[in-house]
Amino acid sequence: MSTEAGKTVIRPLSAPITGSTRVPGDKSISHRAVLFSAMAEGTSQISGILDSADVRSSIRAVEALGAKASLEKQPDGSLAGGITGWGERGPVQPDEPIDCGNSGTTARLLMGVLAPWPVNVTITGDDSLQKRPMRRITAPLMKMGVRFSPEGKENLPITVTGTKSLKAIVYDAPMASAQLKTSILLAGVYASGTTTVNEPSESRNHTELMLPEYGIKTTAAARTASVVGPSVPKAAEVIVPGDPSSAAFLVCAALLKRGSSIQIENVSLNTARIGFTRTLERMGADIAVRHTGSEGKEPYGVIEAAYTGTLRGCEVPAEKIASIVDEVPVLALVAAHARGVTVFRDVSELRVKETDRLAAIVEGLDLLGVDAWIDGNDLFIEGQPDLAAQPGSVFDSKCDHRLAMTWALVGLCGSVPIEVENFDSVKISYPEFLDDIERLTR
Repeated sequence: MSTEAGKTVIRPLSAPITGSTRVPGDKSISHRAVLFSAMAEGTSQISGILDSADVRSSIRAVEALGAKASLEKQPDGSLAGGITGWGERGPVQPDEPIDCGNSGTTARLLMGVLAPWPVNVTITGDDSLQKRPMRRITAPLMKMGVRFSPEGKENLPITVTGTKSLKAIVYDAPMASAQLKTSILLAGVYASGTTTVNEPSESRNHTELMLPEYGIKTTAAARTASVVGPSVPKAAEVIVPGDPSSAAFLVCAALLKRGSSIQIENVSLNTARIGFTRTLERMGADIAVRHTGSEGKEPYGVIEAAYTGTLRGCEVPAEKIASIVDEVPVLALVAAHARGVTVFRDVSELRVKETDRLAAIVEGLDLLGVDAWIDGNDLFIEGQPDLAAQPGSVFDSKCDHRLAMTWALVGLCGSVPIEVENFDSVKISYPEFLDDIERLTR
């Protein structure tokens, strides 16, 4: 790998990827461990925390609000230590706006965290985050009594003014979104009565699994979750398993690189997070999942994958997209190598991620000579089993970490070097991605 003028040259791997590895801690669980611990009374002990730019945004945010975070880098690259929360006292008024960087999770969940407290906090972020939709979060929180200014504003920066007299609500969410659901539930922890969120399809359920660890009365079923308030979270111990979204890139690399066979250990096997394994199974991939234990209510285990010479297209229904929303880019690359057409139904949420991932997928696959198109909100990809990149092809990551890793696989698993613009964005979720994958070739 070499970098020049913002472009990183990605060269083909020198050998198949083989052996066992682990991936960094789950990003979604890491954010929640930091934020919930900051809300809690006492000192929580947390370990396995992902050390990435996004999670660092959450750590800085809770410190600015008065929590004390004593987290140290561990030999495996994770963060571990204690977070002493503000508990019943509530957060302090910060001196300046809270900059969430590129982290949508930090910004959106923070709105729910701040909802019960009479503070005025301006939430902002980088240029990319300032383009992402926020009214989906502010609208239900306003029903609970939170004020936002400017009122009705779609994008950051937005100032949150909380209240100690929050109203519990029943909210029918217009889309499946774990960030939306979590923000409402976190506000509901301090509201009087039962706050319920109903969703059109299932989203990640880490919040419902984790809040009881902090002593919050929580109920959850398919497409619905509730908390009973008012209540004060109590300090907990949280061990974060490996991130399945990061694991997906190693899995797909193994499927595409001839002769490869890998095991990824200690990875979260939360059913709302491993939809990508089921999609790959339907494509005929040589992949297996094995449970080995659980931390609290979060299951973890091993994902095994091996090179698969013949893949076939499949259809992914709309109700399954929430469970693979971060993996659609890399699944689209696998689909480009499959025989036949793959359809991802209703992937409109990809338009409002770190960038318009839907348009970016089509643009990148077009560079590979693959026929991919959008019809309404559906993504179609006509695979080419003998797919090969042109030497010197330049793929634009749009400063999106998932796209950067996806296009890197074109070079790593192919036969010619390619270039990826702004590959550095992998620091958002998986800083050691290239090192890990190259280590598996030795």
